[in-house]
Amino acid sequence: MTLTHEQNQLLADPRWHNNILSGGWKSGTGEDITIIEPATGDTLGTIGSASPDDVEAAAKSAAAAQKEWARMVPTQRAAILRKAGLLFEQHAEELQSWIMKETGAIPPKADLELHVAAQECYEAAALCTAPQGDVLTSDEPRWSFARRRPAGVVAVISPFNFPLILSIRSVVPALALGNTVLLKPDPRTPVTGGLMIARVLEEAGLPEGVLHLLPGGGDTGAAMTEAPEVRVVSFTGSTAAGRKVGEAASRNLKRAHLELGGNNALVVLPGADLNAAASAGAFGAFMHQGQICMTAGRHLVHESLVDEYVAKLAEKAKNLPIGDPATEAVALGPIIDEGQRDNIHAIVEKAQTQGATLEAGGQYEDLFYSPTVLSNVTVDNTAWADEIFGPVAPVMSFATIEEAADIVNNSEYGLSVGILGDVGTAMDLADQIESGKIHINEQTVGDEANAPFGGVGASGTGSRFGGQQANIEAFTETQWLTVRSSIAQYPF
Repeated sequence: MTLTHEQNQLLADPRWHNNILSGGWKSGTGEDITIIEPATGDTLGTIGSASPDDVEAAAKSAAAAQKEWARMVPTQRAAILRKAGLLFEQHAEELQSWIMKETGAIPPKADLELHVAAQECYEAAALCTAPQGDVLTSDEPRWSFARRRPAGVVAVISPFNFPLILSIRSVVPALALGNTVLLKPDPRTPVTGGLMIARVLEEAGLPEGVLHLLPGGGDTGAAMTEAPEVRVVSFTGSTAAGRKVGEAASRNLKRAHLELGGNNALVVLPGADLNAAASAGAFGAFMHQGQICMTAGRHLVHESLVDEYVAKLAEKAKNLPIGDPATEAVALGPIIDEGQRDNIHAIVEKAQTQGATLEAGGQYEDLFYSPTVLSNVTVDNTAWADEIFGPVAPVMSFATIEEAADIVNNSEYGLSVGILGDVGTAMDLADQIESGKIHINEQTVGDEANAPFGGVGASGTGSRFGGQQANIEAFTETQWLTVRSSIAQYPF
């Protein structure tokens, strides 16, 4: 191991090395996963991976454990989840280091993941004792209820970019509501996206068999969607992969909650404070190297401000420090891997051949890609039309609010939109925009444990994560229950 840990630290436990968690720590039958630090290329450790056969066994085990877990009194489940939240806070320093090294995150991004993870646990604890149904009226002399019951086994498949948040936001609400969980983190971030959660919940007292950590590739995820014991699939990732998950879930009559890609617009209205707007634009476009589904990937600026906005944004891009977040005070760390870096660069190069002007960036060294600003972009330019998932800010102008609304909506995605400037004008624009989230006088990136999160169109199925109502709907089934004081009389 490259990283060293004190014995009282969560990840110092040697049982996870080369293993999966499924009814205890044990070897998976898939090929072990080497965990690589993108900033240096160093090996951080090795974790086991689950084959489809492992998934099949885990699904059966989870289904068997679910009945007893659901019978546990709600205050006991809540106590486990509250302790989990506390453990995330108590072990923040240790876990922050792993997040920075494994995902290439700067300290504030790692801190954000840990803060949200703890809050997700606390919000989930409250779910355990939340109302679980409604009393209905009836024309019959009986009591009539619509009550919520656990769905059963929930499969959670999460990506590499914000792996802790995007795993735990489904794992702990599902557990709180009496389900058992199969968790498959991205193989590039199995510690942040999976092991941290498994170890925290293990230390918090979660019974064995209730959570199964199953790192692996596409075949592992496919096996989850096919397993008959799995009733709900929670997937966060690319739109292309999400379509496959949705197709498989539909074929097997499972519910799929799909939170997919985004090509999010940041609209700068006439009269906006340009210094503040450029700062918001830089954060929205370059935070975590632009590897966020909510990244500001389209900067739409009123024609009266566009030249000055481009100049200010480019100046910020040129002066943002880039390097290894674990050893340097930087604003941007590395891209997750070469494939992602090369895709970013190909889009930037193609955008210029299509008429865009490179105002800043467009270069890389190893996995470090410089913050990039493109001007003179048109709606059919690949940098405007495609989700880049990198630190690239394409800028385009608009003349009227109606035109801005048309441009924002002229995308297959509908995840997040930021509007900067006069609040009244922003409200009028917001009413014309189709998006899962709209932030007025904020950039496009934002998440809170108690807020509904999701998109429309190619950004997802419209399902939401966050908040009591959304999570109860996501991870339970509705059952109609009637009660009479004596056996009803029938004409037969």
